[in-house]
Amino acid sequence: MNEEQEQQGTGSSGDFEEQLRELLAEDANTIRPSPVPYPAIRRRGTVERRRRMAAAGATLVTLTVLPVGAYALTGGDTAASTPSVSATQRMSATPTPTPSASPSGPARPSTNGQLLDGITFERAVDGLEKCLAFDRSHTRGLSAKFHTDLGAAVDYRIILAMNSTGDSNAPGDGMYVVAVKKQPEQTRLICNIKNGGAQGINISGGSDGPPDAGPVMADSNGGKLYHQSILDRGNWKLPFRWGVIGTVKPQVARVAVSYGGATSQAALDHGWFVASGILNRQVSVTPHIKGYGADGKLVYDSDKDKYYQKTLP
Repeated sequence: MNEEQEQQGTGSSGDFEEQLRELLAEDANTIRPSPVPYPAIRRRGTVERRRRMAAAGATLVTLTVLPVGAYALTGGDTAASTPSVSATQRMSATPTPTPSASPSGPARPSTNGQLLDGITFERAVDGLEKCLAFDRSHTRGLSAKFHTDLGAAVDYRIILAMNSTGDSNAPGDGMYVVAVKKQPEQTRLICNIKNGGAQGINISGGSDGPPDAGPVMADSNGGKLYHQSILDRGNWKLPFRWGVIGTVKPQVARVAVSYGGATSQAALDHGWFVASGILNRQVSVTPHIKGYGADGKLVYDSDKDKYYQKTLP
């Protein structure tokens, strides 16, 4: 073999070896596994640990609730030691406040007979709210020196609702709503509702009467409930729905009010008395009021009360 042939043989062998190495390298790259997705595995492990922690937390909560459920149940039945799902929900749920704990409006009168002429409690509440809004709109900007905030409807107790009869001084029939409250000071208001809106409001405050006042005291500003305008004296619109309100002391067990020849038994409502009736004839004297104790004895007679006006204006 000459030198040229040896070089050609060596070259062929070298090319073959080079090609073989390239093929082996390609095969190695082909069968090499892809890199391990470490970030994905780490995220999956984190999620799994969180899931297990949540499950463990739920187990701890269940273990905490179990003794309470067992304690709440009585008897020796072993099944009673595991509370039902509904029992656990009741214990964990937020209690619903009762109407008395969280009132949403004024208190109702003590008797249904204090809501007259088909007036519902809801309608009376609406009238009270309109009157309070009426007062706020007409006193806006006044200082506390000249005006006292009447508060919200929820502060009051409605003690009377009845039809109102229009007269020459205030034409148009409507509805009266009488409401009272004790805090922050005793307040009584009479609202007049006509044509769906408040037309006027009469307010009195304070519970202290004369030092020698009797156990029954008629509201000195409540005359609008039982008489018509002085302009119409002797010529009232009849029949006429009337009402009488006032305060009573604890020793009074019953109040009777006579007007126009008929007698009405008053309702007693948290220190107030409320009487009403229908007048079918003209009158010239005010309602006659009598109060009785628990033993039935007369403890008050408006005819003997020097502070009570006995004739109509």
